[in-house]
Amino acid sequence: MALSALTGFSVFTLLSLGYLSWDLMSPIQNHVESVKNVRDPSPVGLKHPPHIIFIMTDDQGYNDIGYHGSEIQTPTLDKLAADGVKLENYYIQPICTPSRSQLITGRYQIHTGLQHSIIRPRQPNCLPFNQVTLPQRLQETGYSTHMVGKWHLGFYKKECLPTRRGFDTYFGSLTGSVDYYTYKTCDGPGMCGFDLHEGETVAWGQAGKYSTHLYTQRVRKILSSHDPQAQPLFIYLSFQAVHTPLQSPRGYIYPYRGLGNVARRKYAAMVSAVDEAVRNVTYALRKYGYYQNSVIIFSTDNGGQPLSGGNNWPLRGRKGTYWEGGVRGLGFVHSPLLKCKRRVSKALVHITDWYPTLVGLAGGNVSLNEGLDGYDVWRAISEGKESPRLEILHNIDPLYNPARSGSLKSGYGIWNTAIQASIRAGDWKLLTGDPGYGDWIPPQVLPGFPGSWWNLERHLEPHKSVWLFNISRDPYERYDLSEQRPDVVKELLARLVFYNRTSIPVRYPSEDPRGNPDLNGGAWVPWVADEDVVLWDGLYHKNSKDVKKNYKLAKTKSFFRRLNTKMMSNQI
Repeated sequence: MALSALTGFSVFTLLSLGYLSWDLMSPIQNHVESVKNVRDPSPVGLKHPPHIIFIMTDDQGYNDIGYHGSEIQTPTLDKLAADGVKLENYYIQPICTPSRSQLITGRYQIHTGLQHSIIRPRQPNCLPFNQVTLPQRLQETGYSTHMVGKWHLGFYKKECLPTRRGFDTYFGSLTGSVDYYTYKTCDGPGMCGFDLHEGETVAWGQAGKYSTHLYTQRVRKILSSHDPQAQPLFIYLSFQAVHTPLQSPRGYIYPYRGLGNVARRKYAAMVSAVDEAVRNVTYALRKYGYYQNSVIIFSTDNGGQPLSGGNNWPLRGRKGTYWEGGVRGLGFVHSPLLKCKRRVSKALVHITDWYPTLVGLAGGNVSLNEGLDGYDVWRAISEGKESPRLEILHNIDPLYNPARSGSLKSGYGIWNTAIQASIRAGDWKLLTGDPGYGDWIPPQVLPGFPGSWWNLERHLEPHKSVWLFNISRDPYERYDLSEQRPDVVKELLARLVFYNRTSIPVRYPSEDPRGNPDLNGGAWVPWVADEDVVLWDGLYHKNSKDVKKNYKLAKTKSFFRRLNTKMMSNQI
């Protein structure tokens, strides 16, 4: 598909005139908005709103599921996907908080202020209060809403908690990473606390049980105590698996005893535990009378981390990068309500699309979806129709370390290519700035991996800050076409400019010492009263003329931001 068909106007024409006028850019915006406002009507033929089970795994790589040829055994996930619709053109975010925020709000993170890094345990930050969340919209349509598992969308105030953002019940951990048995997590040396919560209280008595099993038991309890005929149910099951630390009951490791790499062995065991958990959930759906009127959605939150046993082969890159290995996710939909089952969908789908899609399935007022970045893709999934989505903004992060070789000049005077950003339009994908570690990493089966193998990274070309790929023909990003197709580069750079004009300042405040668990009974809990006003700092204003000054401030902001740049922290 020609990019000009997506934008409705040639940026090259503007450049040939010697300037870039925002008045002339309006046809691009108008075209996108016209496509966005044409939404499919709600599904017909459903006598009752379906029960919705959304299952998310953490850090599961593209090559970490059986139906992608992995050595990891996932018979339940394979069967559910085979009998449903596999989403093989499905995109997520490269790290935890952004993916979860986009699922819950239906908006790109440039529109929520969460475009940089993750929400740290001691940051006075959370999902913006002006956002109406997906569970809140489902509550409006009469759903009983429940969340089990990892939140990672902030908790400095009680108003940030899942029970205040649309969930009738919550059971799980609020931070990004906890021990699977003790539920202890640390945010730096000596900054450790307990993190398992029942509603808005600390669930001290549940420690000692493996989290994957514990969360599954809670979902089964919800299903057994609810009347499926009386009220539709929405369950968001957000496993902390297979995020570090690499822990699982010993029995799951035995089938993988032949794997020489210890991290891969433990990781595989954790994936198998998740597979068993999904089997138990689907069994409960059948047992308690939900299955025939249910929609099961499976999604990862970001790409796998090879340093911790994950794998994205044959995709390029890893978790924390904007290469396909970081942003192309595992996903499928399984439901008796699907009209065209047992197939592979190549429809372009993004994690923001679940918001309007599920609201539409629930019979909600679709006119309230205006202003979202997501699209209703149910007919594309269920009936094999074309996806209404033509474009994905992967992100624009003005606080990430700028590429040394990037400049406004290298961006044809349109865009400063030092800024980390990525966008896909039609078949084309553009990356600017520093996209992150860009190697192709095979499955980690050798005992010494990564070790010295990590030094074999195919370093990015020096003095380069722009890449262009035809993702449809080259999904592994091996052939950079930025020099051969400057016309496409210019049009995509102009799209980045357009999106950047709609962004809000980054919300990335400094850590608050009052969040220390030692000051809060030994647990990670809200520490700011709801009536207290937090003065934001660390905001990046995109209209600032002193870009270098902003970069300097960004580089020195905190230890954790520097750690995040390398994407090595277990908290990420």
